Amino acid sequence: MLGRIAQTLDGQIATASGASTWISGPADILHTHRLRALFDAVLVGAGTVRADDPLLTTRLCEGPSPVRVVLDPGRRLAVSHRLFQSGPPTLLVCAADCADGTKHGRAEAIGVACDGDGLDLADMLAALRARGLARVFIEGGGVTVSRFLAAGLLDRLHVTVAPLLLGAGVPAFSLPGVARPEDGRRLDWQVHPLGADVLFDIALRP
Repeated sequence: MLGRIAQTLDGQIATASGASTWISGPADILHTHRLRALFDAVLVGAGTVRADDPLLTTRLCEGPSPVRVVLDPGRRLAVSHRLFQSGPPTLLVCAADCADGTKHGRAEAIGVACDGDGLDLADMLAALRARGLARVFIEGGGVTVSRFLAAGLLDRLHVTVAPLLLGAGVPAFSLPGVARPEDGRRLDWQVHPLGADVLFDIALRP
């Protein structure tokens, strides 16, 4: 699984009001579409859908659009969002007691177990694998990517840094803190230019 974040130089993925279009430039957007074409499914959290109303399709490059997966534990997202109305197959993953067998717009609602932090990610991934969706691209937002990262479920992480300062906003990562710098996890990366932005390609597993 691959997680992806596009952030400002000062570590924000959106302004304090939630505006995030566009943090990164055209080259990073094209890169994101290419990544979508390589995976069985693209996954985002409810906050990303609520803030950006994304399509999550492969429009800027050749290749198939993946199945779209939205994590919404309480099933509170409005069915008027675009990805529930048209486009590739879509799954809305919610708590088991919220999946009543009905559609969410055109999306199939599937229920999974919950843990103390929300949906049980391992149970959710097992449900996706049962549908033939083994390769999953975690596109956002920061809380969702952070949960997969903290759970040790990501194989790779792409972090695009844009030459932009917001001063305040929504932080890219929300992870458990450590007492000392040496207690943190030091990562290896490869660095690639993406137009005016910089992509950090981080392997999290051998």
